[in-house]
Amino acid sequence: MFKQEVDNFIKRYALFKPHSTLLIGVSGGPDSMALLHYLNVIKKAWDFQLIVVSVDHGLRGEESKVDVDYVSAFCAEQNIAFYRTALDVPSFKKEHKLGTQEAARNMRYRFFADQMDQHKADYLVLGHHGDDQIETVLMRLTRTANPSSLAGIPVKRPFADGELVRPLLSVTKEEIESYCQENGIIPRRDPSNEEDVYTRNYFRIHLLPLLKKQNPNLHRSVRKLSESIRADNAYMNEQAEKVMDEIVQLSNEEKQVTCSIKLFKKHPFALQRRIFHLILSHLYDVLPNGLHFGHEEQFFDLIHSERANVTIDLPKDLQITKSYQTLYFHFREEEIACFSAYLSVPSQVYLPTGAVVSASFVTAPTVQEGKNRLFIPISDIEQDVHLTVRYRQDGDRMYVKGLDGRKKIKDIFIDKKIPLHKRNTWPLIVDQQGNVLWVIGLTKGAVKGYSGGSQFIQIEYRSNEKI
Repeated sequence: MFKQEVDNFIKRYALFKPHSTLLIGVSGGPDSMALLHYLNVIKKAWDFQLIVVSVDHGLRGEESKVDVDYVSAFCAEQNIAFYRTALDVPSFKKEHKLGTQEAARNMRYRFFADQMDQHKADYLVLGHHGDDQIETVLMRLTRTANPSSLAGIPVKRPFADGELVRPLLSVTKEEIESYCQENGIIPRRDPSNEEDVYTRNYFRIHLLPLLKKQNPNLHRSVRKLSESIRADNAYMNEQAEKVMDEIVQLSNEEKQVTCSIKLFKKHPFALQRRIFHLILSHLYDVLPNGLHFGHEEQFFDLIHSERANVTIDLPKDLQITKSYQTLYFHFREEEIACFSAYLSVPSQVYLPTGAVVSASFVTAPTVQEGKNRLFIPISDIEQDVHLTVRYRQDGDRMYVKGLDGRKKIKDIFIDKKIPLHKRNTWPLIVDQQGNVLWVIGLTKGAVKGYSGGSQFIQIEYRSNEKI
C-alpha cells in the first residue's frame, strides 16, 4: 500500500527525473527512515545516486548525536554516501533573536543548500507526510486569516540549484509506521514529540485523531485543498504583479515602496489584498511571525482614512505612512542626530544621506537656477557671509516672496505635501542670522538684508535620489 501510493504520487506530480542525484535529509525518525529505505529500493530502477545528510541540532545532548550515529550506521550498511553536521542552535537563536524551532530550521536549510551545491544534487528530498500537511494547515488557520497561508506544505519547490520534493505527502503517519514494521526498520524516536507543550504536537496528539475519525482520508482532502489554493494563488499573484508594475514604485536599494492610493483603490479588493502582501514579500527578507490579519485591517483602515498624514507600525520596524494620496512603505530609520554643518564659500558639505551641497562665488549666473540650485546676490563687503546646512528645527520660518511676513517651514511642508517621515531630515540653507534662505528643492526665500550686486553665491544640491 505504502510503496504503491508513493509510486503513483511521484508519477502524478513528476517529482523526479531518472539519472538524478538525490540529497536526502534523514534524522533517524520513522518518517525519514521510511523515506530513505523506499528511495534505496527504487534507486536502481531510476538510476538514482543517493546522498544522505543528517543534522545534530545540539538541542538534546547525547541523544541527538546518537540519532545521527544511527543514520550513519544504516548508510554504511547499505553503502550509501553519508554526510553529517553539528549545529550550535542556541547561539544562532540568541544572535538572530529567533525562536528555537525557527533558528534550527534556518540553520538546517542552510546546511542542506550548501550540500546541494557541493554535490551538485538535483533534488533535496524530505520526509514530510500527509499528517504533517493537516497539522500545518490547522496551525495556520488558527494564526492567520490569509487564505494563501492555507496552501500548506508544497509538494515541490525550487531550492538551491535544484528542487525540494516531498514524496511522502501522499501517505499518513500510520502508513509510515506500518512500512517501518514490515521492513524491519527500528527508527530512533524523539521523546519530546510526545509532549503537547509544542503547538504542532498539541494538534497531532489532541485534534488529529478526532478529525481523522470523521474522515480517515483527511490527508487527501487537505492535500487537494492545498493544491487548489496554490493554483489559485499563482494566478491571482500573476494578476497582482501586473497591477503592481503599473501603480507601485519599488526601491530595492533603500527597501522602500511608494504607491498612489487613488490608483490602488481602482482595483478589486481581492487584488488590493494581493498587492499588499506582495509588497510585504518584497520588503521583508523573511515574513515575520508577528505579521497577522490585524495588520492587513490596519492597512485598509489607513487608505480609507480621511486624515492626511497617518503612520502605522508593522513588525521588524516596517512602517506604512499615508501622506495625502500617497502610500510609503519604509523601514524606521535609526534616530539621526540633528544635522548641522558650516558651509564656507567655496566648499562643499556631505549630508548623512550621501547628498552633497556645494557653494561657490560666481560673477553672473550662467545657468538657470532650477529647483536644485540657488543664487544669492551679494556686494563686495558681504563676501564673508556665513551659511549653514542643517535639518529643520522647531520654529523655523522663512520670508517668502509676495508674503508680508514669514512662513513656518512646517506649513511649507504641508503645502508641498511632503510625507511626515521625510520632514525631519529635509535639508535647509540658513544664514548667520538664522534666516532660512532655501528649503532645498522646495522653496527659495526672499531674504531681507541682502543687496544686489555683480557677484553671487551659487549653492547647488546633488543627490542620486529625487527630492
